[in-house]
Amino acid sequence: MPKGSEPGNDPQSLAMKRAQVEFHNFASLGDTEHAVPVYAGENRDRAWMLREHAEFIGPLTPFLEIGANAGHTSYMLTNEFGAGGFALDISADALRHGRALKQIWKLEREPVRIAGDAARLPFQTGSLRLVVACQMLSQFLDIDKVFLEVKRVLAPGGTFLFVEEPIRRLLSLRLYRCPYWKQMKWWERKLFEWGLLGYLVKDVIGARQEDSFGIRQNHRMTLNDWDRLVARHFSGRKYEISTADRGWGEHAIHRIARRLDRLNSEWLPSKLLGGSLAAACRKEGEPRPGSAPVTDLGAYLRCPDCEAALRQLTADSLCCETCGYEALREEGVFNVLPSAERRALYPGERPDTVDFSAPSHERHLLEGWYELEGAFGGKFRWMGPAASVWLNRVEAGPQRLRIRGHLHELSFAQEKTVKVELAVNGQTVANRTFDRPGLFVIQSDLIEDGEYRVEIRITPWFTAPPDQRPITANISMIRLVGRD
Repeated sequence: MPKGSEPGNDPQSLAMKRAQVEFHNFASLGDTEHAVPVYAGENRDRAWMLREHAEFIGPLTPFLEIGANAGHTSYMLTNEFGAGGFALDISADALRHGRALKQIWKLEREPVRIAGDAARLPFQTGSLRLVVACQMLSQFLDIDKVFLEVKRVLAPGGTFLFVEEPIRRLLSLRLYRCPYWKQMKWWERKLFEWGLLGYLVKDVIGARQEDSFGIRQNHRMTLNDWDRLVARHFSGRKYEISTADRGWGEHAIHRIARRLDRLNSEWLPSKLLGGSLAAACRKEGEPRPGSAPVTDLGAYLRCPDCEAALRQLTADSLCCETCGYEALREEGVFNVLPSAERRALYPGERPDTVDFSAPSHERHLLEGWYELEGAFGGKFRWMGPAASVWLNRVEAGPQRLRIRGHLHELSFAQEKTVKVELAVNGQTVANRTFDRPGLFVIQSDLIEDGEYRVEIRITPWFTAPPDQRPITANISMIRLVGRD
């Protein structure tokens, strides 16, 4: 069994896909002032890769970016490089929010935006010249299946460009998952600055946040594993390796390993210390000249249910004449997920979900909530020491309560821990203690009932003068999910 694959597992479970849809919705541009500079910095690094290996990569049109999130790299390709193509993500919401980048960056062009599954691409075989993947392959338990799909949709001689994928380091005790800088304790920050933290933690620093959210990640790939995977599917390859080299703790090992490497390259240092890999991978065959305009969707898209060609009826509608599948463009995004996934991941407004980014959430609120704040999918409400909502179940079968919130640093100013208690219909269903600020997700199985009154109790509370109201946490999502 090749690395990057797990027997008996889909590349992603439905629960993980649901978590990704939810995560990308609120994280893509929820903190716009922070996200936009980050996206600009990522685009600078990715543009360098495109220019550095331009001769090997070849023509950029038509391109497909998979796992595009807000689509910022696709916007760069269509504007800075003049390419034409598609931005695909499982989160239709993230793609919709991303259109704000066109206005913020004063761009003239935009990619065609498609909500779809990277492990079952809704594109015809051999229809694309370039496929781009940025920081997304490690979110699949079976990376090999994603490679197979990418190779299928690429035309002969086409290029697969993936960037910023983690390389598993050999020199680590793998004791625990560490959060991002803002959530680190003081001693973790010191070890991080000295270049020693990586020797203690497992996976990638920061992976704790996605893991707690329900996004299971595949960080088992060493540099040799990546190389074997690429060689199995592609005839040519160019690598750019970035080795972890922070502080004296990593710098010393990096320097020694570089000297010991027989080519004086980054190969041995990155095997020992980890880092990230970018690769341009060439599909076997000779490129074919010419391609249909990207606006001719019927020349590119295929039905995700039966794999027949999709026909474009109007500018905003697609259909499959074989099985009757239909997809509409809603707020600029075509949702071309398989029918079963689309129903499960995009059920619309319903009484078992309190999504604070949707206006309908207000009818679920009972006591304890303050005014609505935030932007795009990152809207939330602060709560006092206790707050409550009601939910009505929609689906049959065992139910699980899922709550997403955020704890502020001031929550830990009085005590070292924050306690969160969940009660449903008067019965306590969960007690959690947190020792770090930041995002939290709590899930708890529920007994069978038709209607649920959910109460959240949090201690301690704090004030933010001159506002004297007691504040505990902000909440952005409360919902029922099946126990899948």
